[in-house]
Amino acid sequence: MSDPVLSVADLRVRIGSREIVRGISFDVAREQTLGIVGESGSGKSMTVLAATGLLDAPGAKVTGTSTLAGPSGGTALVDASARLLRTVHGGRIGFVFQDPGTSLNPLLTLERQITESLETHRHSTRRQARTRALELLEAVGLPDPESRLHAYPHQLSGGQKQRVMVAIAMACDPELLIADEPTTALDVTTQAQIIELVRTLQRDFGTAVVWISHDLGVIGQVADEVTVLREGQAVEQAAIGSVFDRPQHEYTRELLAARPIVGRPGPQPAPADAEVLLEVNGLDVRFDVTTPVGKSTVHAVRDLSFAIRRGATLGLVGESGSGKSTVAGALVGLIRPEAGTATLDGTDVLGVRGPERKMLRRRISLVFQDPFSSLNPRARVGDAIGEPLSVHRLTKGRQARRARIAELLEVVGLPTSFAERYPHELSGGERQRISIARALAGEPDLVILDEATASLDVSVQARILDLLTSLQRDLGLTFLFIAHDLAIVQQMSHDVLVMRDGRAVEYRPATELFATPEQEYTRALLAAVPPERPRVTT
Repeated sequence: MSDPVLSVADLRVRIGSREIVRGISFDVAREQTLGIVGESGSGKSMTVLAATGLLDAPGAKVTGTSTLAGPSGGTALVDASARLLRTVHGGRIGFVFQDPGTSLNPLLTLERQITESLETHRHSTRRQARTRALELLEAVGLPDPESRLHAYPHQLSGGQKQRVMVAIAMACDPELLIADEPTTALDVTTQAQIIELVRTLQRDFGTAVVWISHDLGVIGQVADEVTVLREGQAVEQAAIGSVFDRPQHEYTRELLAARPIVGRPGPQPAPADAEVLLEVNGLDVRFDVTTPVGKSTVHAVRDLSFAIRRGATLGLVGESGSGKSTVAGALVGLIRPEAGTATLDGTDVLGVRGPERKMLRRRISLVFQDPFSSLNPRARVGDAIGEPLSVHRLTKGRQARRARIAELLEVVGLPTSFAERYPHELSGGERQRISIARALAGEPDLVILDEATASLDVSVQARILDLLTSLQRDLGLTFLFIAHDLAIVQQMSHDVLVMRDGRAVEYRPATELFATPEQEYTRALLAAVPPERPRVTT
């Protein structure tokens, strides 16, 4: 192996009296990818931020060494001056972060955001920088790159924004690329495209890559070497093949076991004579949008029909923009459809008004993807769970309300003391359990789970899926399970509806669909799920 591009030794980060990162060491060489994996809070991002001089936490103390290869012994990044770091960041080190929506400047065109680093670090002229920006947008596969130069971030999809972030990161041909959870918020097909894009650029430019993720399945597709972190410590460091075949630490084995994998058995099909709870026919949703060339209409859902049997789960799957969340919004009254009908146990869902509408809203609950933004940060957990109890007058008196809140917390596996906490005092998995408890407070007939596990660590995700399965079994719940990951859908669903561009592509019992997918699009979604074996086995 060639000399390391980045060499980190005995890196430690202390904030106050607490040591967040504990003596981590690693090297990454040219054309090599180092995967850093662990749950939220394990110290992954903190380690890389400290190693590259980007850590700016109040009271943080960083010790150890981090050296970027170069002449005269290389560049020391720990305790480097702000002036030195400005010459390194963007020029010699590129960064791709998890959320491109917050990483991109909403006020600048894509051209300006790419050319900025070229003019700063390579002293390119405006014309040279523009030519290079166009080449980069073509290289990352952005459609119609010439016109996209003048576009703003809000005019792109999530996957397109992340491609632009990769273009910005690679603009100055950096020696090192830091990819911090770059595919976590993306659907599986876009995730596969971004992974392949980074691998291609790495091969073309010889870049060293540090790829951070909570998912060993993703790491298996990109990394040559792996460092597994837990509570700020490296519990295992080895080649990717060794980690998958012979994991040495129990925590590594837990992460491997928690990965969603296509092929694991799911629930058996619902009985053919089971009662239909929700029936949707001919649902059609359109949106009027304003574009740079004038107003246009987006046909989000097109003549969609499906049914969910009582006590069963329908998996609604497709890429971002396929119309999945639009269906959920129409069923809970957040979106008014153009046409179609929907009935819940014989009750009109789309046209109900007045007191009946309030009763219907109690019978259909919705759990969103991001539990932090869906919970009021100023309200205690008990108040968040108790709000549906008060609105629908399901309990009499304060004592009965507290008892019901405590019961709901126990149902989702949390101690009753959590009622006094605020959302920011909880982990992501705990917040999602609170969201589920709130959804169950109204004793609903149907629970809509809109990407309810997409933002969680795979280990936390596995626990939430187990919780949902047990709740369905114990309480007889009916789920509309919206996701982009067919491995999770297979684990949860009795029936599966695959959507693309607002249309139903394939709608069959889950066991049949996964055994013999009929449509090419379904097969493409299945192929995009990270396989059980790593791509690199050396």
